[in-house]
Amino acid sequence: MTEPFLSVYGHITIDQIVSVGKFPDINETVDIMSKKTTLGGTGTNIAIEAARLGVPTALCGFIGRDFPATYLEEMEESGLITDEVVTVDDFETSQCTVINDPDLRQKVIFYQGPQGFATRIGKDLLKNASRSKMVHFCTGEPDYYLHLMEGLRGKGPVIAADPAQETYRLWDSARLEKLVSMSDRLFCNSFEAKVIAERLGLEDVTDLEKELVVRTDGSEGSAARIGGKIVRIPVVKGGEPVDATGCGDTYRAGFYAGLYHGYSVEESLVLAASVASFTIEKVGALTNTPTWEQVEERAKDYLK
Repeated sequence: MTEPFLSVYGHITIDQIVSVGKFPDINETVDIMSKKTTLGGTGTNIAIEAARLGVPTALCGFIGRDFPATYLEEMEESGLITDEVVTVDDFETSQCTVINDPDLRQKVIFYQGPQGFATRIGKDLLKNASRSKMVHFCTGEPDYYLHLMEGLRGKGPVIAADPAQETYRLWDSARLEKLVSMSDRLFCNSFEAKVIAERLGLEDVTDLEKELVVRTDGSEGSAARIGGKIVRIPVVKGGEPVDATGCGDTYRAGFYAGLYHGYSVEESLVLAASVASFTIEKVGALTNTPTWEQVEERAKDYLK
């Protein structure tokens, strides 16, 4: 079996993405203008995109028996290492319903599925992470991930924490402190960054003394603390924006692809922005994966 460069933990989800003319008020019905059902989830999006970009990547997570066989085939076709994608009986697969309005604002309804109750399942998925160079923890049950991080201590991988949309509801101050203490890198967006900073008693999330802190700022690009230095990462311009679903996930995949292909941390963040610029051009996080050559071509003027 291929040795993984990267192992990713996160939800493996059935995504339903719909667009409406406007968000409904309470007790109001509005028509869906378009509807698309795809394979998704933070873990899936990061892992598959990274694998498609040439990174030997393992996905570690749980699915229900209702998970479509075609989605498993899509994972395998990407080159993903899937021996720690585990089917369980007690839950249906995680599901995310994303509602977009014409301004690309989103409302999301989420069913946690097995990844949100992984401790109850009682299976420590550590085989691939233990032999990876990089490990990325995103959405899922906090206590389970903290337990796995303990299991990875001393085994060598660089650990990134990325609690994403779970930041608000599941990561209280005590859990966040443990997460930061056991990780080498932190990823978040500007909204999550405010919550993390407040719960940790910081002025700004970039005050964290980690080897890397990345805060994505949407249309304003990204800010990163790299070895104590704050740098700005620009937005890489692509085609007309259509759907922002999964852009943050493919940004992370692009970052790991940059590192795997020999770029520096700062250069890899620019390449991450390049990958995200392709994602936003179509509906669905995994529907517009570029080749690595296309990523480099679009990023080249920003790398100078």
